[in-house]
Amino acid sequence: MSNSNTALFTPIKIGPITLKHRIVFASLTRGRNDENHVATDLQAEYYGQRATDGGLLIVEAMNVNKQAGMSPGTPGIFSKEHVEGWKKVTAAVHAKGGYIQSQLWHQGRAASSKYIKETPLAPSPIAIKGMEFMGDYEYETPREITKEEMKQYVKDFQQAAKNSLEAGFDGVQFHAANGFFFDQFFNSASNQRTDEYGGSPENRARFFFQILDGLIEAVGIEFVSIRLSPWAAFLDVEDEDSYATWGYVVKRLQAEYPKLAFLDMVEPRSVLYDDFYNFGQKESLDPFRAIWKGPIVTTGGYTYDPKRAFEIAEKNPNNLTGFGRLFIANPDLVERLRNNWPLNKYDRPTFYTGGAKGYVDYPFYKAE
Repeated sequence: MSNSNTALFTPIKIGPITLKHRIVFASLTRGRNDENHVATDLQAEYYGQRATDGGLLIVEAMNVNKQAGMSPGTPGIFSKEHVEGWKKVTAAVHAKGGYIQSQLWHQGRAASSKYIKETPLAPSPIAIKGMEFMGDYEYETPREITKEEMKQYVKDFQQAAKNSLEAGFDGVQFHAANGFFFDQFFNSASNQRTDEYGGSPENRARFFFQILDGLIEAVGIEFVSIRLSPWAAFLDVEDEDSYATWGYVVKRLQAEYPKLAFLDMVEPRSVLYDDFYNFGQKESLDPFRAIWKGPIVTTGGYTYDPKRAFEIAEKNPNNLTGFGRLFIANPDLVERLRNNWPLNKYDRPTFYTGGAKGYVDYPFYKAE
């Protein structure tokens, strides 16, 4: 039985774009860019495989400058070479009638001097406990970013957004989630500043809104989306009251920025870089859905129960669903969900290994 008549397969408008369905390819770091952090023909093939007519893809997080992280295989969007590399990717997606957004990233204290050749920046000089999640290096004590440096970062993000549109992207996503730079500002455990950037939720969100204003000035509000994760459960971030902190953020977004393309929010049950899902989690995105009236993409927890995506779309008329691991293993995921075809299983050991294996070699569905 086809699912074509369900809410998940109805059109929805995001900014100036009208999508034909609500299944979104979520942003996924895969480590396949070249040694200069430039996208290659391999990325063009990968994203092109997963593009659909009227569907949306969000690419892997991009370094906005040389201090943003520069982990091996991660992409950049701050040089002419980066722009030219991404043009291949956007062309491959557009050739299939799809739409694609860039994602602008800074790792903050999760970065390493091993790669950026200087001490990582953070809201406060508080190190992440333990080793990097792949065991590549031990997290170090970061340096507290100065107010003057914040002003420069507004300009860097603006340029990255302009570069994204030059490369053919249909919009930009501001990555403020998953324990990285701006999520470190949001969370009270990682932000212990005593100036106007620390303390209250309003202060801890101040730098985020300064960057957002810069992006809107650079490319226009309808071309900007935002990724948030009130319960990141990653990179040692924790907040004393997530509902209060992100409630403030989402209320302000609704009041002052209602024309944003969409919000992208991570479900509380999701645990990054792990196959574990806490389905008993009591926290919920529902209070934020009630505040934000525009389109919202929700990700996390759908890998083991993709039927939930259909249920949420039926209950929430502005909801889209972002899939990650299932999209890795199923380049034709949209048609598999539309037609109730069986799904390929993903191969976790190949997620970050580089090369074509586990990247562009997953089979498309073929009827016996």
